[in-house]
Amino acid sequence: MSRHTFTTHVAAPIEVVFDLWTNLDRMREWVGGVTRVTDISGPVDRAGTRYTTWFGKMKSPTEVIDAERPRRFATKFGNAILRGTNRTVLEPDGDGTRITQTFETVGLISAISARIFAAGSYRGSFQGELEAFARLAEAEVAANG
Repeated sequence: MSRHTFTTHVAAPIEVVFDLWTNLDRMREWVGGVTRVTDISGPVDRAGTRYTTWFGKMKSPTEVIDAERPRRFATKFGNAILRGTNRTVLEPDGDGTRITQTFETVGLISAISARIFAAGSYRGSFQGELEAFARLAEAEVAANG
């Protein structure tokens, strides 16, 4: 198992951040490689809800394992390349929200893949995606006044 934790500050209210974080229709705007999300079984902000995240032709079945609006959101995900859990904690932070995201992977291939995605802040890396999310959330706030 490998564990990687990332943080960023978003100049947006915690409720806005949580709503955007759990908006599966918009996930492809900030998660590298996501092409669509299908098979949503229920409300995304409830534990037990399942959905499938697609990266081109590769799918990743996902289950919400913890959700407390607007503070926590966790999923269990998995495919041949990357499987594990993704836990996100949102906290008020000055003029916005602090996001702390922790990936825990299972298996050797997942550990190697996670190490590659955890290195640096390039687009497609875990930190790069978190920074892209922050810019998206801040643009939402600016556009909606």
